[in-house]
Amino acid sequence: MIVEEDLEAEKKEIVNRYRCLLRKAKPILKDGDAKLIKKAFHTSMEAHSGMRRRSGEPYILHPLEVAEICVSEIGLGTTSIIAALLHDTVEDTDYEITDIKRIFGEKVARIIDGLTKISGVFEQGSSRQAENFRKMLLTLSDDVRVILIKMADRLHNMRTLQSMPRNKQLKIANETIYLYAPLAHRLGLYAFKSELEDLYLKYSEPEVFGEITSKIKDTKDARAKFIRNFIKPIKNRLSSLGIKYEIKGRPKSIYSIWSKMKKQDIPFEEVFDLFAIRIILDVSYHQEKACCWQVYSLVTDYYQPNPDRLRDWISIPKANGYESLHTTVMSGRGQWVEVQIRTKRMDEIAEKGYAAHWKYKDGNTSDETGLEMWITKVREILAQNDASAIEFVNDFKSNLYSDEVFVFTPKGDLKTLPQKATVLDFAFDIHTEVGTHCLGAKVNQKLVPLNFELKNGDQVEILTSKKQKPNESWLQYVVSSKAKSKIKDALKEERKSYIGEGKEIVKRKIRQLKLNYSQSVLDEIVNYFNVKTVSDLFYMIGTGKIEHSLIKSFHKVSNQGSTGLRDVKLIEEKLRKIRKTDNDLLLLGADLDIVDYKFAKCCNPIAGDDVFGFVTVSDGIKIHRTTCPNAAELLSNYGYRIIKAKWASSGKHSFEATLSMIGTDRLGLVSDVSNIISEELKVNMRSLLINTEGGIFEGTIKLYIEDTSHLAILVKKLEKVSGVVKVSRSN
Repeated sequence: MIVEEDLEAEKKEIVNRYRCLLRKAKPILKDGDAKLIKKAFHTSMEAHSGMRRRSGEPYILHPLEVAEICVSEIGLGTTSIIAALLHDTVEDTDYEITDIKRIFGEKVARIIDGLTKISGVFEQGSSRQAENFRKMLLTLSDDVRVILIKMADRLHNMRTLQSMPRNKQLKIANETIYLYAPLAHRLGLYAFKSELEDLYLKYSEPEVFGEITSKIKDTKDARAKFIRNFIKPIKNRLSSLGIKYEIKGRPKSIYSIWSKMKKQDIPFEEVFDLFAIRIILDVSYHQEKACCWQVYSLVTDYYQPNPDRLRDWISIPKANGYESLHTTVMSGRGQWVEVQIRTKRMDEIAEKGYAAHWKYKDGNTSDETGLEMWITKVREILAQNDASAIEFVNDFKSNLYSDEVFVFTPKGDLKTLPQKATVLDFAFDIHTEVGTHCLGAKVNQKLVPLNFELKNGDQVEILTSKKQKPNESWLQYVVSSKAKSKIKDALKEERKSYIGEGKEIVKRKIRQLKLNYSQSVLDEIVNYFNVKTVSDLFYMIGTGKIEHSLIKSFHKVSNQGSTGLRDVKLIEEKLRKIRKTDNDLLLLGADLDIVDYKFAKCCNPIAGDDVFGFVTVSDGIKIHRTTCPNAAELLSNYGYRIIKAKWASSGKHSFEATLSMIGTDRLGLVSDVSNIISEELKVNMRSLLINTEGGIFEGTIKLYIEDTSHLAILVKKLEKVSGVVKVSRSN
């Protein structure tokens, strides 16, 4: 029970947070704004009265924090503050959109509606998360502030994730890394992106996060000294030029260090570019480009640049509006250092993204920026996409979150496409008709096929023919949403005509067999040919994949009588529910019952791993590691099919695990390795493959072990073998 003193302390805390919000908002407030914010605060207070978050604190603190993030970390205005304060009222309280509209007007109501999750039961195969994500993106055509407030809401939820149970932490963290961190990147919210990624790692792999954090802390003093020495000559020269500047030295995010360690399979100590130097110039808009290149020249006078690592996002900004000049140079100590050169305007856009982009747009340029072009592209995709929400989200993510490739038309017009875009993507970007009839292309005057992958600077001329039309394989040739959508539309039209032909053939054949054309007869034919739907049956007969003469053979079998395929499936389902084994290792579900399951091949879990269960459509429950390459997508898109999984402690069982080894080759190495595995630790080995080249060996061992602690002992023993440099577990 909460005592009176605690309630008083809470009231003071709420008032302090509210005053803090007003202080931070003061520079942007106009006449009457403070009254509106006060009204929104009191409305939210009343609506959330008595409600508490899982941490135990009053619920009102959450909307106050979200509003503060909107002001101080994104730079949004009064309308957004009001919407942030009220963002959970319609979803969690008795207030309705009509109430918000009546009290605060149409604009605020529309934003709140965009932030309110879709409720109710979804049809099988759909996803609540995906449906809500799509709904949120639809508001791009009305008001991009919906997404910016949602990003602030997600950031605060991630900052306070410690109060949630472990299964909820995993679900929210994976949803964040799969959808929201890349979206923050695309909207130019780099500070958000880095923090969301770091928080994902903190909750998905706490030990790894703690280890890297500790090592960054331990090297702080040495890093600060290195940065001081590195920037000293640059500062002296910059001061002599008379340019106002600021130099920051900052470590890379924990997540980006971890990604590099994982990608290159190296320890922390071997990640050389652990930090970046950022030089921020305070110059006018018209001087920006010249000054940035002048500073680049100055830096490379002192330090040798890596020619492969120059990134010029000043001449051609990224699609999210990001502008900066990046180079990687060799320091006097033989260490690579990334140097970022940008102006104050560019830096604010990089930190605050979309909101800062609009602040600086007025008076500087009338052209459509990369960010506006991207939003236009999103609107196009939303308008033409009729696929399932999950398919839409996956397509959207892979397409619009990727890096860009810049190519040119024969007339020299610049086109921006997703990385790995092909000739066919380019053709559909020009026009649907050009894409539909594309035969191939000339890239830099050379003839290339449809699936030729484009590179930066390529000049592309599309070749067409009226006889050409899309086929299924084209979907494998494209990466852009527009191309995929248009190819699917064309294939649907073609499929419709084949279905029509197939339907007429089936009707004719049924009449010849003197049967009634009915749904029950069609269902029997569908079962006989083992196809999924009546439409599939018509299509396969229309295309000739099923000989229509075979319908006669169906009639013979049906006359003899047989148990329907569905009946067999029902019997199997019942047997599966009845059957329970004594030696199950995992307990599944909210009540942690014993249920049948299989281990996923993509990550091969073993006892002791942090795991979750995933209910597949046709293959029962699959167990995945929380670090599985597919975990983010599964936990994000299919939350309703995720179940808790916990290892039972009883029984001895064997799991297949794969180890990778690297080291220097020597005589007797294989014998020493196999002795430790088979003789010392009595582990059953399935296979041992070792390749040697130039005195270096790489090995893969497949073996059966009991659990993660058993595996850890084995790895330590193998690492002590003379010549072995590294042993690690593979998926």
